Amino acid sequence: MSEVTTTDLYEVTMALSYLREDMNRSATFSLFVRSLPPERGFLVSAGTEPALDYLSDFHVTAADLEVFASALRRPTADVAPLSGMTFTGEVRAVPEGRIVYAGEPLLEVTAPIAQAQLVETFLLNQISHQTTVASKAVRSVLAAAGHPVVDFSLRRTHGTCAGLQAARTAALTGFAGTSNVAAAVRWGLPASGTMAHSYVEAFPDEEAAFRAFARTHPGPVTFLVDTYDTVRGVRTAARVLRDLERGPGCAVRLDSGDLDDLSRRARSELDAAGLPGVRVIASGGLDEYRVDALVRSGAPIDVYAVGTRVGTSADAPYLDSAYKLVEYDGHPVMKLASGKTTLPGSKQVYRRPGHPDIIALREEDAPAGAEPLLRTLMRDGRRSSPPDTLPAARVRLTADLAALPSETLRLRAPQPGRAMISERLSGLAERLREQLLASHFLPGARGAPAARRQPPM
Repeated sequence: MSEVTTTDLYEVTMALSYLREDMNRSATFSLFVRSLPPERGFLVSAGTEPALDYLSDFHVTAADLEVFASALRRPTADVAPLSGMTFTGEVRAVPEGRIVYAGEPLLEVTAPIAQAQLVETFLLNQISHQTTVASKAVRSVLAAAGHPVVDFSLRRTHGTCAGLQAARTAALTGFAGTSNVAAAVRWGLPASGTMAHSYVEAFPDEEAAFRAFARTHPGPVTFLVDTYDTVRGVRTAARVLRDLERGPGCAVRLDSGDLDDLSRRARSELDAAGLPGVRVIASGGLDEYRVDALVRSGAPIDVYAVGTRVGTSADAPYLDSAYKLVEYDGHPVMKLASGKTTLPGSKQVYRRPGHPDIIALREEDAPAGAEPLLRTLMRDGRRSSPPDTLPAARVRLTADLAALPSETLRLRAPQPGRAMISERLSGLAERLREQLLASHFLPGARGAPAARRQPPM
Protein backbone atom coordinates (compact mmCIF):
# COMPACT_ATOMS: atom_id res chain seq x y z
CA MET A 1 0.00 0.00 0.00
CA SER A 2 1.21 3.49 -0.77
CA GLU A 3 1.57 6.43 1.61
CA VAL A 4 -1.59 7.91 0.03
CA THR A 5 -3.65 5.34 1.92
CA THR A 6 -1.88 6.13 5.20
CA THR A 7 -4.74 8.36 6.23
CA ASP A 8 -7.81 8.49 8.44
CA LEU A 9 -11.01 7.25 6.84
CA TYR A 10 -12.83 10.51 7.35
CA GLU A 11 -10.34 12.28 5.08
CA VAL A 12 -11.50 9.97 2.28
CA THR A 13 -15.21 10.37 3.04
CA MET A 14 -14.93 14.18 3.17
CA ALA A 15 -12.88 14.36 -0.04
CA LEU A 16 -15.45 12.24 -1.88
CA SER A 17 -18.29 14.41 -0.63
CA TYR A 18 -16.52 17.61 -1.68
CA LEU A 19 -16.11 16.26 -5.19
CA ARG A 20 -19.71 15.01 -5.39
CA GLU A 21 -20.97 18.44 -4.30
CA ASP A 22 -18.70 20.18 -6.82
CA MET A 23 -16.88 21.84 -3.93
CA ASN A 24 -13.30 21.84 -5.09
CA ARG A 25 -12.33 25.46 -4.91
CA SER A 26 -9.15 26.62 -3.24
CA ALA A 27 -8.88 26.12 0.52
CA THR A 28 -6.20 27.01 3.04
CA PHE A 29 -5.49 24.79 6.03
CA SER A 30 -3.18 25.87 8.84
CA LEU A 31 -1.15 23.38 10.91
CA PHE A 32 -0.21 24.64 14.38
CA VAL A 33 0.29 23.51 18.00
CA ARG A 34 -2.34 24.74 20.43
CA SER A 35 -0.12 24.78 23.52
CA LEU A 36 3.43 23.88 24.51
CA PRO A 37 3.95 20.64 26.44
CA PRO A 38 4.94 20.84 30.11
CA GLU A 39 8.52 21.99 30.76
CA ARG A 40 8.94 23.29 27.22
CA GLY A 41 9.83 26.91 26.56
CA PHE A 42 9.87 26.44 22.80
CA LEU A 43 9.54 23.92 19.98
CA VAL A 44 11.89 23.10 17.11
CA SER A 45 10.22 22.87 13.72
CA ALA A 46 10.89 19.51 12.06
CA GLY A 47 9.27 17.15 9.57
CA THR A 48 8.76 19.74 6.84
CA GLU A 49 11.09 18.09 4.34
CA PRO A 50 9.51 14.61 4.61
CA ALA A 51 6.10 16.29 4.30
CA LEU A 52 7.17 18.01 1.08
CA ASP A 53 8.52 14.71 -0.26
CA TYR A 54 5.12 13.14 0.40
CA LEU A 55 3.21 15.94 -1.33
CA SER A 56 5.57 15.90 -4.32
CA ASP A 57 4.90 12.18 -4.84
CA PHE A 58 1.18 12.26 -3.96
CA HIS A 59 -0.80 10.35 -6.58
CA VAL A 60 -3.97 8.31 -6.09
CA THR A 61 -3.52 5.11 -8.09
CA ALA A 62 -5.87 2.30 -9.00
CA ALA A 63 -4.38 0.25 -6.15
CA ASP A 64 -5.14 3.09 -3.73
CA LEU A 65 -8.76 3.16 -4.93
CA GLU A 66 -9.04 -0.55 -4.15
CA VAL A 67 -7.81 0.10 -0.60
CA PHE A 68 -10.22 3.00 -0.08
CA ALA A 69 -13.14 0.96 -1.44
CA SER A 70 -12.27 -1.97 0.80
CA ALA A 71 -12.15 0.25 3.88
CA LEU A 72 -15.51 1.77 2.98
CA ARG A 73 -16.99 -1.65 2.05
CA ARG A 74 -18.25 -0.17 -1.19
CA PRO A 75 -17.64 -0.79 -4.91
CA THR A 76 -14.49 0.68 -6.37
CA ALA A 77 -16.63 2.74 -8.71
CA ASP A 78 -17.88 4.72 -5.71
CA VAL A 79 -14.38 6.10 -5.05
CA ALA A 80 -13.52 6.66 -8.71
CA PRO A 81 -13.73 10.48 -8.36
CA LEU A 82 -10.41 10.29 -6.47
CA SER A 83 -8.69 8.45 -9.31
CA GLY A 84 -5.48 10.07 -10.50
CA MET A 85 -5.57 12.87 -7.93
CA THR A 86 -2.23 14.58 -7.39
CA PHE A 87 -1.27 17.47 -5.16
CA THR A 88 -1.30 20.71 -7.17
CA GLY A 89 -1.27 23.26 -4.38
CA GLU A 90 0.97 25.66 -2.54
CA VAL A 91 2.80 25.02 0.72
CA ARG A 92 4.14 27.74 2.97
CA ALA A 93 6.02 26.50 6.00
CA VAL A 94 8.53 27.32 8.68
CA PRO A 95 11.82 25.75 7.55
CA GLU A 96 13.18 22.97 9.72
CA GLY A 97 15.34 24.02 12.63
CA ARG A 98 13.50 27.25 13.43
CA ILE A 99 12.23 27.90 16.95
CA VAL A 100 8.42 28.12 17.05
CA TYR A 101 5.77 28.73 19.71
CA ALA A 102 2.16 27.83 20.46
CA GLY A 103 -0.42 29.12 18.01
CA GLU A 104 2.05 29.84 15.23
CA PRO A 105 1.39 28.10 11.91
CA LEU A 106 4.18 25.64 11.21
CA LEU A 107 2.74 24.94 7.78
CA GLU A 108 -0.10 26.20 5.60
CA VAL A 109 -1.50 24.30 2.63
CA THR A 110 -3.51 26.05 -0.10
CA ALA A 111 -5.01 23.70 -2.66
CA PRO A 112 -8.36 22.46 -4.02
CA ILE A 113 -10.17 21.45 -0.87
CA ALA A 114 -10.38 17.71 -1.60
CA GLN A 115 -6.59 17.57 -2.04
CA ALA A 116 -5.87 19.69 1.01
CA GLN A 117 -8.21 17.52 3.10
CA LEU A 118 -6.89 14.16 1.95
CA VAL A 119 -3.28 14.98 2.94
CA GLU A 120 -4.16 16.17 6.46
CA THR A 121 -3.43 13.02 8.44
CA PHE A 122 -0.02 12.35 6.92
CA LEU A 123 1.11 15.95 7.33
CA LEU A 124 0.03 16.06 10.96
CA ASN A 125 1.78 12.76 11.61
CA GLN A 126 5.08 13.88 10.10
CA ILE A 127 5.22 17.38 11.53
CA SER A 128 3.87 16.48 14.98
CA HIS A 129 6.15 13.52 15.67
CA GLN A 130 9.34 15.02 14.33
CA THR A 131 8.77 18.38 16.00
CA THR A 132 8.11 16.53 19.27
CA VAL A 133 11.36 14.56 19.09
CA ALA A 134 13.44 17.50 17.84
CA SER A 135 12.15 19.63 20.70
CA LYS A 136 13.21 16.92 23.15
CA ALA A 137 16.55 16.14 21.49
CA VAL A 138 17.76 19.73 21.46
CA ARG A 139 17.40 19.81 25.24
CA SER A 140 20.01 17.04 25.53
CA VAL A 141 22.35 19.02 23.29
CA LEU A 142 21.89 22.07 25.49
CA ALA A 143 22.36 20.03 28.67
CA ALA A 144 25.56 18.43 27.37
CA ALA A 145 27.15 21.90 27.12
CA GLY A 146 29.40 21.10 24.18
CA HIS A 147 29.99 17.40 24.85
CA PRO A 148 28.97 15.16 21.93
CA VAL A 149 25.57 13.45 22.19
CA VAL A 150 24.76 10.25 20.28
CA ASP A 151 21.36 8.71 19.43
CA PHE A 152 20.86 5.18 20.80
CA SER A 153 17.04 5.17 20.58
CA LEU A 154 16.13 2.77 17.76
CA ARG A 155 15.47 -0.36 19.80
CA ARG A 156 12.79 1.33 21.92
CA THR A 157 11.19 3.90 19.64
CA HIS A 158 7.57 3.30 18.73
CA GLY A 159 8.33 1.46 15.51
CA THR A 160 11.21 1.48 13.06
CA CYS A 161 9.85 4.45 11.10
CA ALA A 162 9.79 6.43 14.34
CA GLY A 163 13.37 5.32 14.94
CA LEU A 164 14.46 6.68 11.57
CA GLN A 165 12.71 9.96 12.28
CA ALA A 166 14.27 10.15 15.75
CA ALA A 167 17.76 9.71 14.31
CA ARG A 168 17.12 12.33 11.65
CA THR A 169 15.65 14.94 13.98
CA ALA A 170 18.37 14.30 16.56
CA ALA A 171 20.96 15.02 13.88
CA LEU A 172 19.05 18.18 12.98
CA THR A 173 19.44 19.39 16.57
CA GLY A 174 23.18 18.72 16.71
CA PHE A 175 23.66 15.07 17.75
CA ALA A 176 27.09 13.77 16.79
CA GLY A 177 25.97 10.36 15.55
CA THR A 178 23.45 7.53 15.70
CA SER A 179 23.47 3.79 16.30
CA ASN A 180 20.80 3.45 13.58
CA VAL A 181 22.58 2.01 10.54
CA ALA A 182 19.79 2.77 8.07
CA ALA A 183 19.52 6.37 9.24
CA ALA A 184 23.29 6.84 9.14
CA VAL A 185 23.49 5.69 5.53
CA ARG A 186 20.33 7.47 4.39
CA TRP A 187 21.29 10.88 5.74
CA GLY A 188 25.07 10.65 5.80
CA LEU A 189 25.32 10.61 9.60
CA PRO A 190 28.23 9.20 11.61
CA ALA A 191 27.34 5.68 12.75
CA SER A 192 28.21 4.89 16.35
CA GLY A 193 28.20 1.58 18.20
CA THR A 194 30.13 -0.51 20.69
CA MET A 195 29.21 -3.93 22.05
CA ALA A 196 26.50 -5.42 24.25
CA HIS A 197 26.83 -7.17 27.59
CA SER A 198 25.84 -10.39 25.80
CA TYR A 199 29.04 -10.18 23.75
CA VAL A 200 31.17 -9.99 26.88
CA GLU A 201 29.20 -12.79 28.55
CA ALA A 202 29.77 -15.08 25.56
CA PHE A 203 33.53 -15.18 26.24
CA PRO A 204 35.34 -16.84 29.17
CA ASP A 205 36.17 -13.42 30.64
CA GLU A 206 36.26 -9.71 29.81
CA GLU A 207 39.84 -9.73 28.61
CA ALA A 208 39.14 -12.46 26.06
CA ALA A 209 36.11 -10.52 24.85
CA PHE A 210 38.01 -7.24 24.52
CA ARG A 211 40.95 -8.85 22.69
CA ALA A 212 38.65 -10.67 20.28
CA PHE A 213 36.75 -7.48 19.55
CA ALA A 214 39.98 -5.59 18.93
CA ARG A 215 41.20 -8.30 16.51
CA THR A 216 38.04 -7.85 14.41
CA HIS A 217 38.15 -4.06 14.53
CA PRO A 218 41.69 -2.72 14.02
CA GLY A 219 40.71 0.94 14.35
CA PRO A 220 39.52 2.77 17.46
CA VAL A 221 37.38 0.56 19.67
CA THR A 222 35.04 1.10 22.60
CA PHE A 223 34.84 -1.50 25.35
CA LEU A 224 31.74 -1.93 27.52
CA VAL A 225 33.23 -2.25 31.00
CA ASP A 226 30.33 -2.75 33.43
CA THR A 227 29.21 -6.34 32.72
CA TYR A 228 30.63 -7.58 36.02
CA ASP A 229 32.64 -5.09 38.06
CA THR A 230 33.06 -1.68 36.47
CA VAL A 231 36.41 -0.65 37.94
CA ARG A 232 37.96 -4.04 37.17
CA GLY A 233 36.46 -3.79 33.70
CA VAL A 234 38.18 -0.44 33.18
CA ARG A 235 41.49 -1.88 34.35
CA THR A 236 41.12 -4.81 31.97
CA ALA A 237 40.24 -2.49 29.09
CA ALA A 238 43.25 -0.30 29.89
CA ARG A 239 45.57 -3.31 29.93
CA VAL A 240 44.31 -4.54 26.56
CA LEU A 241 44.52 -1.10 24.97
CA ARG A 242 48.02 -0.57 26.30
CA ASP A 243 49.18 -4.00 25.14
CA LEU A 244 47.78 -3.38 21.66
CA GLU A 245 49.20 0.15 21.62
CA ARG A 246 45.74 1.58 21.09
CA GLY A 247 44.67 4.82 22.72
CA PRO A 248 43.54 7.94 20.89
CA GLY A 249 40.00 7.51 19.59
CA CYS A 250 39.30 4.51 21.82
CA ALA A 251 36.85 4.60 24.72
CA VAL A 252 35.24 2.76 27.59
CA ARG A 253 31.48 2.82 28.02
CA LEU A 254 29.59 2.98 31.31
CA ASP A 255 25.99 1.82 31.05
CA SER A 256 24.76 1.50 34.63
CA GLY A 257 25.29 2.46 38.23
CA ASP A 258 26.34 5.81 39.65
CA LEU A 259 27.69 7.37 36.47
CA ASP A 260 29.14 10.35 38.30
CA ASP A 261 31.24 8.25 40.68
CA LEU A 262 32.10 5.56 38.14
CA SER A 263 33.19 8.07 35.49
CA ARG A 264 35.60 9.63 37.98
CA ARG A 265 37.03 6.25 38.91
CA ALA A 266 37.26 5.23 35.25
CA ARG A 267 39.08 8.43 34.36
CA SER A 268 41.50 7.93 37.23
CA GLU A 269 42.27 4.36 36.14
CA LEU A 270 42.80 5.36 32.52
CA ASP A 271 45.06 8.26 33.42
CA ALA A 272 47.07 6.07 35.78
CA ALA A 273 47.53 3.58 32.94
CA GLY A 274 48.95 6.34 30.72
CA LEU A 275 45.85 6.52 28.55
CA PRO A 276 44.63 10.12 28.84
CA GLY A 277 43.34 10.02 25.26
CA VAL A 278 40.89 7.19 25.94
CA ARG A 279 37.42 8.68 26.35
CA VAL A 280 34.64 7.85 28.79
CA ILE A 281 31.19 7.32 27.23
CA ALA A 282 28.05 7.19 29.37
CA SER A 283 24.71 5.60 28.48
CA GLY A 284 21.81 3.93 30.23
CA GLY A 285 18.49 5.73 30.70
CA LEU A 286 19.91 9.18 30.07
CA ASP A 287 17.87 12.23 29.20
CA GLU A 288 18.50 15.98 29.36
CA TYR A 289 17.90 16.09 33.11
CA ARG A 290 20.45 13.40 33.96
CA VAL A 291 22.93 14.77 31.44
CA ASP A 292 22.55 18.22 32.94
CA ALA A 293 23.15 16.88 36.45
CA LEU A 294 26.29 15.03 35.34
CA VAL A 295 27.69 18.02 33.48
CA ARG A 296 27.00 20.36 36.40
CA SER A 297 28.71 17.97 38.80
CA GLY A 298 31.85 17.97 36.68
CA ALA A 299 31.71 14.26 35.88
CA PRO A 300 34.59 13.46 33.47
CA ILE A 301 32.29 12.09 30.77
CA ASP A 302 33.30 12.82 27.20
CA VAL A 303 30.27 11.54 25.24
CA TYR A 304 26.62 11.03 26.20
CA ALA A 305 24.58 8.31 24.47
CA VAL A 306 20.86 8.91 24.93
CA GLY A 307 18.12 6.54 23.86
CA THR A 308 14.66 5.63 25.06
CA ARG A 309 13.71 8.79 26.91
CA VAL A 310 14.76 11.07 24.09
CA GLY A 311 13.68 8.95 21.12
CA THR A 312 10.18 8.67 22.57
CA SER A 313 10.16 12.14 24.16
CA ALA A 314 9.15 10.27 27.30
CA ASP A 315 8.07 13.23 29.43
CA ALA A 316 6.09 14.91 26.61
CA PRO A 317 5.39 12.27 23.97
CA TYR A 318 2.90 14.19 21.84
CA LEU A 319 1.90 17.65 20.66
CA ASP A 320 -1.60 19.08 20.79
CA SER A 321 -1.39 19.86 17.09
CA ALA A 322 -4.18 20.73 14.69
CA TYR A 323 -4.77 21.18 10.94
CA LYS A 324 -7.67 23.56 10.53
CA LEU A 325 -9.48 25.15 7.61
CA VAL A 326 -8.92 28.91 7.75
CA GLU A 327 -10.08 30.01 4.29
CA TYR A 328 -12.30 28.60 1.52
CA ASP A 329 -12.98 30.10 -1.89
CA GLY A 330 -11.40 33.37 -0.85
CA HIS A 331 -13.45 33.72 2.35
CA PRO A 332 -11.99 33.41 5.86
CA VAL A 333 -13.50 30.73 8.11
CA MET A 334 -13.00 29.83 11.77
CA LYS A 335 -14.01 27.32 14.41
CA LEU A 336 -15.80 28.55 17.54
CA ALA A 337 -15.83 25.41 19.68
CA SER A 338 -15.11 26.14 23.33
CA GLY A 339 -11.41 25.79 24.09
CA LYS A 340 -10.58 25.14 20.42
CA THR A 341 -11.32 28.44 18.72
CA THR A 342 -9.20 29.04 15.63
CA LEU A 343 -8.06 32.19 13.87
CA PRO A 344 -9.33 32.85 10.33
CA GLY A 345 -7.39 33.55 7.18
CA SER A 346 -4.03 32.64 5.71
CA LYS A 347 -1.23 33.90 7.96
CA GLN A 348 2.35 34.96 8.37
CA VAL A 349 4.46 34.96 11.52
CA TYR A 350 6.86 37.85 12.05
CA ARG A 351 9.85 37.69 14.37
CA ARG A 352 11.58 40.73 15.81
CA PRO A 353 14.63 40.43 18.09
CA GLY A 354 13.72 41.15 21.68
CA HIS A 355 9.96 41.13 21.04
CA PRO A 356 7.18 38.52 21.00
CA ASP A 357 6.44 37.02 17.60
CA ILE A 358 3.43 38.44 15.77
CA ILE A 359 0.85 36.20 14.08
CA ALA A 360 -0.61 38.31 11.28
CA LEU A 361 -2.67 37.92 8.16
CA ARG A 362 -0.62 36.86 5.17
CA GLU A 363 -1.20 40.10 3.29
CA GLU A 364 -0.17 42.35 6.19
CA ASP A 365 2.99 44.37 5.84
CA ALA A 366 5.90 43.24 7.98
CA PRO A 367 6.63 45.35 11.06
CA ALA A 368 9.86 47.30 10.89
CA GLY A 369 12.85 45.01 11.36
CA ALA A 370 10.74 41.84 11.42
CA GLU A 371 11.56 38.56 9.69
CA PRO A 372 8.78 36.41 8.15
CA LEU A 373 9.01 32.79 9.30
CA LEU A 374 6.71 31.13 6.76
CA ARG A 375 8.34 30.60 3.38
CA THR A 376 6.76 29.39 0.16
CA LEU A 377 8.32 25.95 -0.35
CA MET A 378 5.95 24.53 -2.96
CA ARG A 379 3.94 26.02 -5.84
CA ASP A 380 1.61 24.14 -8.20
CA GLY A 381 2.53 20.91 -6.46
CA ARG A 382 6.26 21.30 -7.12
CA ARG A 383 9.08 22.35 -4.82
CA SER A 384 9.97 25.97 -5.38
CA SER A 385 13.61 25.39 -4.37
CA PRO A 386 15.96 22.41 -3.94
CA PRO A 387 15.37 20.19 -0.89
CA ASP A 388 16.71 21.59 2.35
CA THR A 389 19.57 19.90 4.22
CA LEU A 390 20.17 18.90 7.82
CA PRO A 391 23.31 21.09 8.08
CA ALA A 392 21.29 24.11 6.95
CA ALA A 393 18.63 23.33 9.55
CA ARG A 394 21.32 23.06 12.25
CA VAL A 395 22.65 26.48 11.30
CA ARG A 396 19.17 28.01 11.64
CA LEU A 397 18.61 26.29 14.97
CA THR A 398 21.96 27.43 16.35
CA ALA A 399 21.15 31.03 15.46
CA ASP A 400 17.63 30.86 16.94
CA LEU A 401 18.89 29.29 20.17
CA ALA A 402 21.50 32.02 20.55
CA ALA A 403 18.73 34.63 20.43
CA LEU A 404 16.58 33.03 23.15
CA PRO A 405 16.65 34.42 26.68
CA SER A 406 18.04 32.15 29.37
CA GLU A 407 14.65 31.79 31.07
CA THR A 408 13.18 30.28 27.89
CA LEU A 409 16.12 27.89 27.50
CA ARG A 410 15.81 26.53 31.06
CA LEU A 411 15.23 22.78 31.32
CA ARG A 412 12.99 23.18 34.35
CA ALA A 413 10.18 25.69 34.73
CA PRO A 414 11.09 27.63 31.58
CA GLN A 415 9.36 30.87 30.65
CA PRO A 416 7.68 29.89 27.36
CA GLY A 417 8.18 32.09 24.34
CA ARG A 418 4.95 33.56 23.03
CA ALA A 419 3.27 35.10 20.05
CA MET A 420 0.89 38.02 19.87
CA ILE A 421 -1.98 38.46 17.44
CA SER A 422 -1.92 41.46 15.13
CA GLU A 423 -4.68 44.04 15.51
CA ARG A 424 -5.89 43.36 12.01
CA LEU A 425 -6.14 39.59 12.53
CA SER A 426 -7.77 40.07 15.92
CA GLY A 427 -10.33 42.42 14.36
CA LEU A 428 -11.13 39.96 11.58
CA ALA A 429 -11.62 37.18 14.12
CA GLU A 430 -14.02 39.33 16.17
CA ARG A 431 -16.09 40.35 13.16
CA LEU A 432 -16.30 36.82 11.79
CA ARG A 433 -17.19 35.42 15.19
CA GLU A 434 -20.10 37.83 15.54
CA GLN A 435 -21.30 37.03 12.04
CA LEU A 436 -21.19 33.29 12.69
CA LEU A 437 -22.96 33.56 16.01
CA ALA A 438 -25.69 35.68 14.46
CA SER A 439 -26.14 33.57 11.34
CA HIS A 440 -26.31 30.32 13.26
CA PHE A 441 -28.53 31.64 16.06
CA LEU A 442 -26.10 30.55 18.70
CA PRO A 443 -26.36 31.78 22.30
CA GLY A 444 -24.23 34.80 23.02
CA ALA A 445 -24.62 36.36 19.57
CA ARG A 446 -24.63 39.80 21.11
CA GLY A 447 -22.17 41.12 23.62
CA ALA A 448 -19.95 38.02 23.76
CA PRO A 449 -16.39 39.37 23.51
CA ALA A 450 -13.88 37.50 21.37
CA ALA A 451 -10.51 36.65 22.90
CA ARG A 452 -7.98 39.36 21.99
CA ARG A 453 -4.27 39.11 21.36
CA GLN A 454 -3.93 35.50 22.43
CA PRO A 455 -2.78 32.53 20.34
CA PRO A 456 -5.58 30.25 19.04
CA MET A 457 -6.54 27.17 20.94
